[in-house]
Amino acid sequence: MTAIRPSLSPIASALLALLCAGTAHAAPVQVKVTVENLAPSNSIAFAPLRIGFHGGTFDAFNIGEAATAPIISVAEGGSGADWFPAFMAADPTATVGSVLPTPAGPLLPGASGTATFTVDTAVNPYFTFASMVVPSNDFFIGNDDPMAYRLFDAQGNLAISTILQRSRDVWDAGSEIHDPAAAAFVGTNNLRADQNSVVAFNFAEIAAFNGLTTGPGYVFDSQLQANSDIYRISFEVAPVPEPETYAMMGIGLGLLGVARLRRRTAR
Repeated sequence: MTAIRPSLSPIASALLALLCAGTAHAAPVQVKVTVENLAPSNSIAFAPLRIGFHGGTFDAFNIGEAATAPIISVAEGGSGADWFPAFMAADPTATVGSVLPTPAGPLLPGASGTATFTVDTAVNPYFTFASMVVPSNDFFIGNDDPMAYRLFDAQGNLAISTILQRSRDVWDAGSEIHDPAAAAFVGTNNLRADQNSVVAFNFAEIAAFNGLTTGPGYVFDSQLQANSDIYRISFEVAPVPEPETYAMMGIGLGLLGVARLRRRTAR
């Protein structure tokens, strides 16, 4: 007996085509963000990473200009208390959040942390980040140019899998006087004093904390050179089926089941 191939109606074929197309080109994705402290043992640590996936409009700071409240909240306390509201005011459709260390607390040398975010790649292809560097009064890492990191290309493909920070990438917010006695992680924060300077690169002053005992109990030893790797941000992406995709998937599977039943009956 000649095998009878199952045939789908034009409507069923169209639905299955839409299913395939929707699965292949869905804009929303799940982005797993992993952070790692690459600094030597007993060297610098980091506050939780504050991040945003956005359309390219939020500019947190500019080199050579006075730091404003958004980046100061990160640089002096690591909290992002002003950074997040400013981000959302500049770009209301942005996806923002934090990547926390595991275990909770400062991201110590050798430690890592992860977090996952749902991102619409068509709306928010750019990535911005900021984290306080400790010990310090107001040092941080972050991107000056809001369009420095286009994470996704026009087709929604991941264009950048890793962002690496070196010692020379450490910023000084210029908002607080450099004073080890008043520095976070090794001093008393309520002794801080305003500096009223401007944002600039500065990692050399970190060595001034050498020999001081940190909050976690180790004796600080910078060991950093300009090209020392200190921080890595990595990205992994998985698709997120949209609700209508689930519906089409159910219809498509049902139609395939009907076709198989017809084939068995024909035999």
